[in-house]
Amino acid sequence: MATGRTMIRAARSAVAATLATAALASMTPPAAAHPHVWVNVETTVIYDAGKVAGFKHRWTFDDMYTAMAVQGLDKNGDNVYSREELAELAQVNIDGLKDFDFFTYARIKETAVKLAPPKDYWLEHKDGVLSLNFTLPIAEPVPAETEGFEFAVYDQTFFIAFDLAKENPVRLSEGAPAGCSATVGNADKDLADLQRLNDAFGGQMTAGNANEGAGLGYAATVHLSCAKT
Repeated sequence: MATGRTMIRAARSAVAATLATAALASMTPPAAAHPHVWVNVETTVIYDAGKVAGFKHRWTFDDMYTAMAVQGLDKNGDNVYSREELAELAQVNIDGLKDFDFFTYARIKETAVKLAPPKDYWLEHKDGVLSLNFTLPIAEPVPAETEGFEFAVYDQTFFIAFDLAKENPVRLSEGAPAGCSATVGNADKDLADLQRLNDAFGGQMTAGNANEGAGLGYAATVHLSCAKT
């Protein structure tokens, strides 16, 4: 996995390679760590045949990032950024995010859950902001009744600030068994959960950069549960 200056540069690529000062983030003392890009997160937990099969993300970027990212992409000059015009940028995002596990970390108790490559990815420009839509399948779908299944979306370096949407940030897809629910944890418990989640990933979420780990305190863990039948 990329570390230090390389990691920050790759993170910049993952969010469109438009922030000229991104490399400086790797030299910022931990106490001064602060985000350069803000993302609102909405996630649909995908259920299929009684199992959790993946996560469908919609990440909405802040207006400043959007303004820089879309420069020169309105090819026909109609002041509308179509999905086709944004396709290359969507690919840049997805390619860059690979190095960071798509900032999506899932586990069952103390065991990390492996995710498969993303699919169905595209960008939308609406109301002055960009939204990246993509689906992350779970490599081996997890039975819905499995206890201790949880996930979180965040950047450990706090270069990118991921915040759950204020309204309905986590939804369950059609096909979710009756009695299933998603609960967003409280901040104090989340930090402990996220530290255990980091341990489940062998510490790779907070390794190799002075600011890594700063994002732990700002992330929220989503706990999935289903009533046993």
